[in-house]
Amino acid sequence: MRYDTRYFKSRKKLRVAAYCRVSTAKEEQESSYETQVAFFKEMITHHPIWKMTEVYADYGITGTSIEKRKGFSRMIEDCKAGKIDLVLVKSLSRFARNTLDSLNCIRMLKERNIGVWFGL
Repeated sequence: MRYDTRYFKSRKKLRVAAYCRVSTAKEEQESSYETQVAFFKEMITHHPIWKMTEVYADYGITGTSIEKRKGFSRMIEDCKAGKIDLVLVKSLSRFARNTLDSLNCIRMLKERNIGVWFGL
């Protein structure tokens, strides 16, 4: 993707993080996990007004409970600490499988003016 860099020179860079998760440690999902991580790293590094903070990840962890997902919890703590402006996630189901957890987290991030993009 090409960008007209004149537009972006005066803009502050957004601190962007990605969250990746696969629910099982099975071999076929290892490829999905690696693909997600590589995709987000590439996307963030090549965007003219994005600055990579970190790719947070949980491997072989179910999405039904936030407490078990250390990568997700660390990302949320970094958001609360003001270290992240935007979170990228492959899909809503990768973010959380529990509707109430999803809504609570998204509302909390929105209150802090942190965007969440799904389905990239």
